[in-house]
Amino acid sequence: MLTAADFIPNSYTSAIENGNFEWSAPSNIALVKYWGKKDNQIPANPSVSFTLNNCKTITKLGFEKRDTSSLLNVTNGFSFDLLFEGKPKEDFKPKIQKFLERVEVYLPFLKEYHFTIDTQNTFPHSSGIASSASGMAALAMNFMSLERKLNPEMTDEYFYQKASFLARLGSGSACRSVKGNVVVWGNQENIEGSTDLFGVEFPYTIHENFKNYQDTILLVDKGEKQVSSTVGHDLMHNHPYAERRFAQAHENLDKLISIFENGDLNEFIKVVESEALTLHAMMMTSMPYFILMKPNTLQIINAIWKFRNETQIPVCFTLDAGANVHVLYPENVSEKVLQFIQDELVVFCQNSQYICDKIGSGAIAL
Repeated sequence: MLTAADFIPNSYTSAIENGNFEWSAPSNIALVKYWGKKDNQIPANPSVSFTLNNCKTITKLGFEKRDTSSLLNVTNGFSFDLLFEGKPKEDFKPKIQKFLERVEVYLPFLKEYHFTIDTQNTFPHSSGIASSASGMAALAMNFMSLERKLNPEMTDEYFYQKASFLARLGSGSACRSVKGNVVVWGNQENIEGSTDLFGVEFPYTIHENFKNYQDTILLVDKGEKQVSSTVGHDLMHNHPYAERRFAQAHENLDKLISIFENGDLNEFIKVVESEALTLHAMMMTSMPYFILMKPNTLQIINAIWKFRNETQIPVCFTLDAGANVHVLYPENVSEKVLQFIQDELVVFCQNSQYICDKIGSGAIAL
């Protein structure tokens, strides 16, 4: 059984002075939600997600060996510039600084280089789509590319496991954005290889029904959330329903194992929609309590239920920790669902904005 200590390198066999790497990493949408965590970004319950294809972060990492004599004069130890869409982004720097501090023990070369991190998203900034997952995954892939130059004997398996492990230390759900179409994160008794340390590709059969599954993201509210996910996770510590919720996540993940195998879309819908509503129920029953859904979120949910009931088309919704709605459906009903979205749901989106996406396969070197 791997432990965090297995990701601490003993020594490096090669050296590199400078260079750059570039990776894209996608966002993901959880089907079974992770809400609540223990120390060191360990999830209180397991989760499973679809990796997205179009909503991604593209990050270029430039690196240059620092003059060792100058290291003594650097107060914070790390040296990096951060650009967002080509322009300096000072307000992102504290998050990167915190990430570097967390991962330094696993990447002991970090203080030896000056880094230029140049990052951009393919989706609108502040659109309410979680960019921390794709952003931290892309950054972790770049750092692992540098470590592989320092240790050329590194296996692919170790490379991806450690990248997911590092991404998790930046943003929990980022570990699900590294590799695979369907990714499990968190220790689940009936899923071989699952672990709290990193995301793993779902190891069992996935029915044709779920291949190339579609996700249209309805941008209901693009403003900043009143309550951050970090605060929301912390409120699970004394939550009256926390233990039952954690058990429910395990039960729903077990159900999805057979659903993915047999392709039962009706049962899939029950699990996914129940998970989305339970996530928000946890927010509404925490202390202090809060609501991230908006009136238009509820309008969309009710419209989807009505449409599904009348047409028997297997379309469903899920939600992240926010007001936006992810509309999930098989590829073979795309035309009808997109027509429904345009006819009835766009009116509830801010500035009529929505993003068409589908299942993708993880991070890609550019």
